[in-house]
Amino acid sequence: MSLTVTRATLNTDTPIVGVELAPYIVTRKSDGTSTTEDIGKENAHEGSYVRYRWFRSGKKTKMNVCSVHPAEQATLLNIATRTYHCDSECFKHAWREWNRNRIANGEPFPTKADRASPKDDVEGWKAAKAERAEDKPDEKKRVEPWIEVCQTRNYTVSADDVGHVLKLEVVPVDAKSGNEQAQPQNVITGRVIPAPEPPRRNLVKISHNSTPEPRTFTVATYNVLADLYCNSDMYGYVPDWALAWAYRRQNILKEIVNYNADILCLQEVQSDHYEDFFQGEMAKYGYASVYKKKTAQVFSEGKFVIDGCAIFFKKDKFALIKKYEVEFNKAALSLVESLGGATQKKDALNRLMKDNIALIVVLEALDVDQQLLQGKRQLLCVANTHIHANTEHNDVKLWQGHTLVKGF
Repeated sequence: MSLTVTRATLNTDTPIVGVELAPYIVTRKSDGTSTTEDIGKENAHEGSYVRYRWFRSGKKTKMNVCSVHPAEQATLLNIATRTYHCDSECFKHAWREWNRNRIANGEPFPTKADRASPKDDVEGWKAAKAERAEDKPDEKKRVEPWIEVCQTRNYTVSADDVGHVLKLEVVPVDAKSGNEQAQPQNVITGRVIPAPEPPRRNLVKISHNSTPEPRTFTVATYNVLADLYCNSDMYGYVPDWALAWAYRRQNILKEIVNYNADILCLQEVQSDHYEDFFQGEMAKYGYASVYKKKTAQVFSEGKFVIDGCAIFFKKDKFALIKKYEVEFNKAALSLVESLGGATQKKDALNRLMKDNIALIVVLEALDVDQQLLQGKRQLLCVANTHIHANTEHNDVKLWQGHTLVKGF
């Protein structure tokens, strides 16, 4: 056998509508080497390739899910906000948050005429309850019929999948005959849930100018939390599906695009996520970008990755003139050379070598009146960094900040 699938997993057991499911597949070749690369029909290995098939369960569980905790079944319906809740505490907390947001944004309390009739929701709830009551006790023991929905490696969950279970079938296949060369490996998910709406942020406006003056611009900075550091060990209070990058990335993109900043500085941008996601998606909104990753990489899910800093700017407002990269490890080595004594140098290196970086760009403003500038170029320097995070290394933070500012 030229190919053997040794591992097939998903990074979440709870599929969410609109989120792409990207399985982690490890395949062993006939020479004993393993790979996580896709071996499809177009690049078959020694006459074999890996076939993927996605299925949806034939039986659907009709149920309303909590709007706050979508992995939980709803038990309460708020007819004013048209939201579902899993218990009384969830209901009360969501009500307080909704009311606080409403007051902060100057919105009136919805009148009876403003509210959409919850009749459909109530009727749907009653129908689902009646269906569950009719379920036979031994029905869960039955083998569910499966309906094929996709034959690609990745699958984007659709609204039609809500309430269903999904199954991924992975198997090596002979390229000529199409015969399976081994028993398929199956990965079965939990029930698909609707995409929850992230809570709205209450931003504090320090000033408001509806008619910006010429030669003004906006800047935003945002830490996206690299997938490398987003795990249940660090964030045990968060459900696994909410930690999955495929889910988080669409919410992050929606938020930062909504800010509509002329210049956007992002920290903890994972190197592969910049190349595969942020660079292309932000380009659709008119942004050009530069990126600098940290100086040390880690091995994660079959590849070496690390996070870094990215600067995005609107192409119709700025042009890139120069880019500078700061590696604090190099600055530490240069500083240590001026110290005396081997022990002192070793201690300083152990303290300062933290792999952090900074990214600096010089931009030229394009949307300016050249007559006002009398032919002079209007240049802008933007620096983006993510200094060492450990609160027990405040001296390192101070030194990194000082080093960056001194470099200007």
